[in-house]
Amino acid sequence: MVTRAVLVSVGVTATGTALSMVVSILCAYGLSRPGSFAHTPILFTLLITMFFSAGIIPAYLLVSGLGLINTYWALILPSCISVFNIIILRGFFMGIDRGILDSARIDGASEWRTLTQIVLPMSKAVTAVIALFYGVGYWNAFFNAILYINDSSMNPLQVVLRSYVLQGVSVPGQVDVGTGAAAGPALQMAVIVLAMIPILIVYPFVQKHFTKGVMIGAVKG
Repeated sequence: MVTRAVLVSVGVTATGTALSMVVSILCAYGLSRPGSFAHTPILFTLLITMFFSAGIIPAYLLVSGLGLINTYWALILPSCISVFNIIILRGFFMGIDRGILDSARIDGASEWRTLTQIVLPMSKAVTAVIALFYGVGYWNAFFNAILYINDSSMNPLQVVLRSYVLQGVSVPGQVDVGTGAAAGPALQMAVIVLAMIPILIVYPFVQKHFTKGVMIGAVKG
């Protein structure tokens, strides 16, 4: 059960982070370009969602209406977009020297080429930080699984960990066959460590970008 939960969490985290980064980068780049279509209404609508939400029941009805109940997409799509992360990316993109982008347009570069070949290579720090934010969010998420997943075999690691540690569900192999003693706490701690390992592995590679990415994305000057 733990092995399958780890695979589910890895798959959801990898797919969700990739999808979230693509959508967030495209949205932030569009909102950072002056004169883009419906720039102000879209930005205003996104900002409203940071302060007001429909609530759990409307969210559940929406996911159910889309036919996503008991699917892995229910673990990804409801939390695919973070307006906070989009605002950070937008702030960084707006800070890029306009002369560089104007030069690219004079040379005939399309918006897509400008984004992929000029903007993104200059934005490695902030994109690494945002990817870490999304990755940690997907890896640690359990509430969506509790709401939308009915099949226990589809539960991510955090839900399995919650059932072991907080709800007292017996861990497979909890009783030592040789001594008959309960090995529950040791195995529970092992599952907790297992849940921490991926983030501990990834963080050192992103740490050098962390402070720079957050500060540049949030503060100009």
